Amino acid sequence: MAQKTHAEIYQEYEAKKAKILAMGGEKGIEKQHKDGKMTARERIEYFFDPGTFTEIGMFVKHRTTAFGLDSKEIPAEGVITGFGKVNGRHVVAAAEDYTTMAGTYGEGHGRKFARAVDFAKEKGWPFVGMNDSGGARLQEGMDTLEAYGWLFNAQIRASGIIPQIALLMGPCLGGQAYHPIMQDFLIQCRDTGFMGIAGPAFVKTQIGEEITLEQLSGWRAHAVKSGQTHVVAEDDKDCMDKCKELLALLPSNNNKSTNPPPRIETKDDPTREIPELDEIVPAEQFRPFNMMEVISRIVDDGYFFETLKLNATNLITGFARFDGRPTGIVANQPMQKAGMLDIDASDKLARFVRTCDLFNIPVITLQDCPCFIIGSDADWRGILRHGAKTLYAWSDATVPLISIILRKSYAGAHYGMLDKSIGADLVWAWAQSQISIVGAATAASVIFAKEIKNSDNPAETQANRIAEYNELYENPYCAAERGFVDGIIRPSETRKYINMSLDILENKEEARPWRKYSNINL
Repeated sequence: MAQKTHAEIYQEYEAKKAKILAMGGEKGIEKQHKDGKMTARERIEYFFDPGTFTEIGMFVKHRTTAFGLDSKEIPAEGVITGFGKVNGRHVVAAAEDYTTMAGTYGEGHGRKFARAVDFAKEKGWPFVGMNDSGGARLQEGMDTLEAYGWLFNAQIRASGIIPQIALLMGPCLGGQAYHPIMQDFLIQCRDTGFMGIAGPAFVKTQIGEEITLEQLSGWRAHAVKSGQTHVVAEDDKDCMDKCKELLALLPSNNNKSTNPPPRIETKDDPTREIPELDEIVPAEQFRPFNMMEVISRIVDDGYFFETLKLNATNLITGFARFDGRPTGIVANQPMQKAGMLDIDASDKLARFVRTCDLFNIPVITLQDCPCFIIGSDADWRGILRHGAKTLYAWSDATVPLISIILRKSYAGAHYGMLDKSIGADLVWAWAQSQISIVGAATAASVIFAKEIKNSDNPAETQANRIAEYNELYENPYCAAERGFVDGIIRPSETRKYINMSLDILENKEEARPWRKYSNINL
């Protein structure tokens, strides 16, 4: 065989490369656009800073010969992997290519995906997965099954070391759905993103339930009901824009000394007072107020990136900046269920706090919480088990923890929303806050039940006893006198106190005894 010339070598190289870059061809690309989706290569181009993306594994090829795959070309194995810069910071990504054999997941596809996660972990760079796949490549049998394990193992080993963000831009069904759900954050496209342990056809075959893909696996199923989708996006570009926004709030990895959360300059005065907060909490205890109005006033420039906005709406979680510092916020929402902690809210809180702790992001709580939910349904569904997750999360956390008590802080919810005994570094209470084991009315009905019942005027006796208990215990001063609250402040001073607290806790270090296991998944 004659030796190839340089020209022939490079001609062959360019031809192979062009075939791979063509993905599923014009018809496949046209159908992708018709379905309202960008192609994998278009997504990569939009997501990364121009000219910074380097592809890895472009020429990986499957080795299956069964069921006609011996003559089947699957460009790039249906997934584009590589690294580049996003807003100047290195990020690793894997984008599934639905135009190429529906982006099905086979041995080579899985090997590339897992290697990308491993590479991100090794370099200490965030990982972003762009999910758009028809599911398992059944023609490869056991090789496909094993490849899922490679990816799951890689993700778990990278968990807590680098941020992992899943973008649900197309279908992601079957065992493959465990991939996005195990990442730190999931952003789902409203009309094109679908995720489920099985598709509608399989569900009907196995259990006889008839349901549409939208009902079973769409954004309402996961952003509202299951609490698995953190953010809903309008389309591919919005999805990637929101991902970039989230990345800007996160460090590249968990190494605090070399990669602290990215701080930016702000012109918003850290000591700014907010007079309107002095009147924001109604004088009547039973009247709600919108906690989002408090958040928007105290954070830098009114900016707040909310997560799980549509799930467990009685609790608010998300990221903001204080004097340029990324900070996690956990807040009750009195407009929904009086801001109480139920099962979904407890899970939402615990996972968010643990994520912030993994990546060295301080957490602030804004409390107006009357209780953990009670009743037979809550007890039987495990409110104690789920509520305990909040206590584990706070007590395990080593990042700066600051609690602001706006109004109610009662019973177990006092700990579930962070108090000094469970781990808060600093606790500040608004002057009108109510901090006690239970509300005065509840306490009076227990302590003075016999006296009230036997009284000549039960209503008057009850009112007097409630007022007495309220005066004695249901206020911030009793807690402050015992040192359980560090100070009582005017609401207008909240931003100033938060920034001051973050300043003095900036270099917080807290060593913990080594332990192999913890009951983090009660």
